[in-house]
Amino acid sequence: MQLDLPRLLRESLGPDAPPRVGVALSGGGDSTALLHAALLAGFAVEAATVDHGLRPGSAQEAEAVGRDCAALGVPHAVLRWDGAAAVGNVMDAGRRARLRLIGAWARGRGLDAVLLGHTADDQAETFLMRIAREAGLEGLSGMRPRFAAEGVIWHRPLLSVPRAGLRDWLRARGIGWVEDPSNDNPRFGRIRARQAMAALRPAGVTPETIGAVIGHLAAADAALNRLLSDWGAEHVTQQGGEIRIHAGAFAGLDPELRRRLLNAALVWVSGAEYPPRAAKLAALLAAPRDATLHGCRLRVTRGQIVVARELRAVAGLRVPVGQDWDGWRIEGPPGEVVALGAGIAECPAWRDTGLSRAAVLASPAVWAGNRLLAAPVAGRPEGWKTLNRRGSFAFAGLCR
Repeated sequence: MQLDLPRLLRESLGPDAPPRVGVALSGGGDSTALLHAALLAGFAVEAATVDHGLRPGSAQEAEAVGRDCAALGVPHAVLRWDGAAAVGNVMDAGRRARLRLIGAWARGRGLDAVLLGHTADDQAETFLMRIAREAGLEGLSGMRPRFAAEGVIWHRPLLSVPRAGLRDWLRARGIGWVEDPSNDNPRFGRIRARQAMAALRPAGVTPETIGAVIGHLAAADAALNRLLSDWGAEHVTQQGGEIRIHAGAFAGLDPELRRRLLNAALVWVSGAEYPPRAAKLAALLAAPRDATLHGCRLRVTRGQIVVARELRAVAGLRVPVGQDWDGWRIEGPPGEVVALGAGIAECPAWRDTGLSRAAVLASPAVWAGNRLLAAPVAGRPEGWKTLNRRGSFAFAGLCR
């Protein structure tokens, strides 16, 4: 059956899709097919390419992608990241940098949606990589087709399409693409997973069969999350930037649901992409107590488990008013957004907010040097307004 990528994109984004979308464009076959499919689907498209600087010629490649976009009438931006200075897991650091850079670009361009060119092959390779890390059901349920991060919604409309199918689609239309030499470098875990996939194919293990398994696991994962979401509607409250869980009801939950709930709360409050290490969380689940974990402060008090942001995790974060600050945005007259911290002494009404002291200490406040201008979360708005950019915990935390 002939691949109809424009129709697939329209169906994937749904009837409420915005008319303008961004495309994360590397110039490779996957993202190039995505760009052309988005144009054929009738979207107004803008594109961004991250120059990672990991090898000679990357800047020239990004500029060449820009020329191709210009020929199509697509606005294009090159975003720079000094990958050579990255330490540790370079591929993971690069992925985080791409999200951060492209997210900021999309917000600046007024784009609410960004398309990513991940394919069925990427999904299968990720599955193998997560098996190697002994991932549980959540990790083995695959990459999400849609998620929110960096103030935008990211879509992966090609997760059901094999990489080879996209290249056939491009060839049929006379559209070229570039191949990244790092795609053959076994130093990277993803490339080793790609090589393993090739070795498994004779045994019938293909991206398509792994995709079917991922679908089964994702259905089971969603069922557990629905159970947890229903339970949370009665026993979990979200206020400001903190989560409160009824301690007695929590103790009666199945251990797997307790783990999921606390993981979700920690990720939502911290804004982290990943949950904490399993061993650290297991120790806390075995004996819930006051603790700091994953950039969060946990307290067990008055029959509740309170999960709030830890002041130390945001103490060095500074942005101008109007920019995102740790999942918040303050709007109003000019100033610098910094954690409230010791400024709580100038906010006697903070106790009336119903928030924990930890949450108030780590909340955003407006400063002019050492002078506190406003602390909206702490009951001292002074004309400034706050917006919690994390969204609903019930949706973001308990639903994939």
